[in-house]
Amino acid sequence: MDASKVDMYAGTMHEYFNPTDIPLIKSSLEKIDNEKLVIFQSLDFKSPTVAIVLSFFLGCFGVDRFYIGNILLGVLKLITFGGLGIWTIIDWFLIMGATRKSNLNKFTNQVNISSAFSA
Repeated sequence: MDASKVDMYAGTMHEYFNPTDIPLIKSSLEKIDNEKLVIFQSLDFKSPTVAIVLSFFLGCFGVDRFYIGNILLGVLKLITFGGLGIWTIIDWFLIMGATRKSNLNKFTNQVNISSAFSA
């Protein structure tokens, strides 16, 4: 992919990833064909800001974990009322990182799929 497109994509998606993951994202995108950029632009990344707001207001019901795709953890938080509030408070500090990690996993899975079909 063109370097300018890679930089533009990384610049617009920086909120969804850890700053330390941006070089990995750039190097992965440089290996992908230009035609596959649309696939990466259509990926539905979850916002860490939305996740922390959900965690603050609805964390005891597991809504924050459901939002980022951790269904099992969401169910566990739901039936334990956020670990009687303790797990909810812990997630106020961890949910943004978990969201960014989930986004990175989604991105790398798509890279692996795109690389497999281009070979």
